[in-house]
Amino acid sequence: MRRLLILMPMMLAGCTTATTPDPAEATPAQGVCAPEGLDRFLSQTATAELAGVMMKASGAATLRWVAPGSAVTMDFRQDRLTVSYDENYRILQVSCG
Repeated sequence: MRRLLILMPMMLAGCTTATTPDPAEATPAQGVCAPEGLDRFLSQTATAELAGVMMKASGAATLRWVAPGSAVTMDFRQDRLTVSYDENYRILQVSCG
């Protein structure tokens, strides 16, 4: 039990839920992630500000950061944007799901 309590914060560190954008700025498919054009974020530095830009560009309702060496679930969520980055916080992959 003690071991689980120690590991729990580390297990949750890779998942982040973004706030819902202002309805006045909503796109028609708000909440459903659209992958078109997300490759333009590759090699950029992962920051909170860039996360907001990626969320708006994709239309996703949630964001999942994937740190180097992190394990992630394989479940598909149409409202989620998944962003993987390296040790230098350079974005390696951006995908929906």
